[in-house]
Amino acid sequence: MRNRFWAKALALTAALTCSSANADAVADFYKNKTITMTIGYSTGGAYDVYARVVTRYLGKHLPGNPTVIPQNMVGAGSLRAANYLYSVAPKDGTTIGTFARGGAFYPLLGLEGATFDATKFNWIGSANNEVSVCVAMASSGITSVKDVVDKGMIVGGTGQSDDTTQFAKIINYVLGANMKIVIGYPGGGDVVLALERGELQGRCGWSWSSVKATHQRWLDNKQINVLMQIALAKHKEMPNVPLVMDLAKTDEDRQILKLIFARQVMGRPYTAPPGVPTDRVNALRKAFMDTMNDPEFLADAEKIQLEI
Repeated sequence: MRNRFWAKALALTAALTCSSANADAVADFYKNKTITMTIGYSTGGAYDVYARVVTRYLGKHLPGNPTVIPQNMVGAGSLRAANYLYSVAPKDGTTIGTFARGGAFYPLLGLEGATFDATKFNWIGSANNEVSVCVAMASSGITSVKDVVDKGMIVGGTGQSDDTTQFAKIINYVLGANMKIVIGYPGGGDVVLALERGELQGRCGWSWSSVKATHQRWLDNKQINVLMQIALAKHKEMPNVPLVMDLAKTDEDRQILKLIFARQVMGRPYTAPPGVPTDRVNALRKAFMDTMNDPEFLADAEKIQLEI
């Protein structure tokens, strides 16, 4: 019995010593370093806003307290950034990034141009569990999903791989909607500007958290009609807005929608490239979760209405 006690005590001591050594090694590595946060979209959209707030606090929770700076890398609905993080970015923990929540699904869906294996990324965490919406400008006269089926609606997309395009396509296919998708906007903020200019009638795949954070006045002034929720379950703030899952007519349709919209739980994903040393990956994950629970971070997020 005594021998087993000493064996366990020695094992625990060794584990603690090893853990302490790893922490010291991570701190030594990150001290006076700069981490680049690669953002797959243009400035002003929700992915950009979320990433910039995370950037302000992440270094505070990492051993060595490195500086973290944001860097936008626009292209193909963030597919450019995903490919960069996988194949080109430094694999030492000094580059991390965020791209479309559907990115993990791109190879599974056979998306052209997705040159990565999503299972090999070092996923760090997600800032929220997202519910997206389809909206129409009130000036368009479109007030319901039935209107989108019967009359059609012109919506904007940021690339073939992005939610703004993929969600509209799948809703067209499964629900018989008639959305014409104009693709090529650099980011969600640019789609919104096109709505303001009257180039578009609506947007599908717009995160509810982003709508509230950036265009609450449109909701308050009834300038937009929220037509549909896109997620596996309804948001508590929209009990009377139809959920896409409830609009499916067959079990097969429901299974298709479930596969596509399962990505919503990865609302704002952050990842490091493959090949980053395990101790640094673990430190990044812990720092991310510590950031998500940081009272100052949460206060900042609440101030600009970001759901965490």
